[in-house]
Amino acid sequence: MATGIKDKVAIIGMGCSVFGERWDRGADDLMIEAFEEAIGDAGIERSQIEAAWMGNALDDINVGNSALPLAHALRLETIPVSRVENMCATGTEALRAAVYAVASGAIDFGLALGVEKLKDTGYGGLPLRTKGLANDLWMPYGSAPGTFAQLAGAYSAAHSLDGGDLKQAMAHVSWKSHQNGALHGKAHLRKTVGMDTILKAPMIADPLGLFDCCGVSDGAACAIVTTPEIAKSLGITNPVVVKAIQLSASNGWEMGYGEWDGASVRNTQVAARRAYAEAGIKDPRAEISMTEVHDCFSVTELVTMEDLGLSDPGRAVFDILDGKYDRGGAIPCQTDGGLKCFGHPVGASGLRMAYEVYNQLKERAGDRQLSRADFGLTHNLGGAPFNSVAAVSILGRLD
Repeated sequence: MATGIKDKVAIIGMGCSVFGERWDRGADDLMIEAFEEAIGDAGIERSQIEAAWMGNALDDINVGNSALPLAHALRLETIPVSRVENMCATGTEALRAAVYAVASGAIDFGLALGVEKLKDTGYGGLPLRTKGLANDLWMPYGSAPGTFAQLAGAYSAAHSLDGGDLKQAMAHVSWKSHQNGALHGKAHLRKTVGMDTILKAPMIADPLGLFDCCGVSDGAACAIVTTPEIAKSLGITNPVVVKAIQLSASNGWEMGYGEWDGASVRNTQVAARRAYAEAGIKDPRAEISMTEVHDCFSVTELVTMEDLGLSDPGRAVFDILDGKYDRGGAIPCQTDGGLKCFGHPVGASGLRMAYEVYNQLKERAGDRQLSRADFGLTHNLGGAPFNSVAAVSILGRLD
């Protein structure tokens, strides 16, 4: 009977490029930037990597939608390389593939890398594969801000919230992320922003203002994984290990029937329950030390806190305003600034989140370092309109 992947895979090296408007660099440059940090961190030779997975979702760096650009850029000679794509969970999907390969015993060393060069597409938001009306699988019901504004409206209606409370809580989410992002040298946006500026910013899609929306950027992130036994043989005495990686994909229930009120994301709830079970987490509010969640919009982070079971239904607004998810709060969220400050180069985001958790667990997060870092959780969601796929991973130290 399957027992999951808890403690079967160690992350021995991670790397992350600088995120931002990297006009002077191609996707291959960003991949090299992330990989060189990761391979140096791991302390192994390039030739020891036995298989690699590249996460890439929206740009045109691929040769026939393959992972050949990864093999070419990193000079990965004659090993199998595969491209994966799973909407906004693409980066986590690449990590899942490498982790599963090691956990199965098929390989000793695997590489997961996510990359996207979105600024080159010329779009101000996530690019569409069609022109004119948004009629493809990525956003068939309108723009991303418009769609997530509907989440805000549905959430407010479901919990009979005063609009002012929701707006204040969303502003706090953005304020908190900018405070954290200003401390990270690889973030796209590195300036603090005052609450008054956030609240008075131009409206994008009511109730989402300018600072409620994450930006578009270029970036890459990378992980090298092996078994805990091999990690120890390399001199890593207390390796960071994968406790769980779970994905949940919609079968269309949300949009096909009238039961869903649009105020939550069922796939996040399902993936979280599965991840907690796989990791042996009994009380996530007490055991999870930090989270990196899919804050494409401030309201998304807010709703995700409830979907992950970290706030009671309808209470995330007040938990946020009480500082529960601030860097000095009970369960810090987005200690690196999140998508809000890094942007969302789709293929890289999930691995960028893991990079922050990994550095916190290794106690090398600098000015962002938490006093307690036992279990870190990452979360992605995406699709049409925002509920097609969700991914939750949990990292920790070897028991």
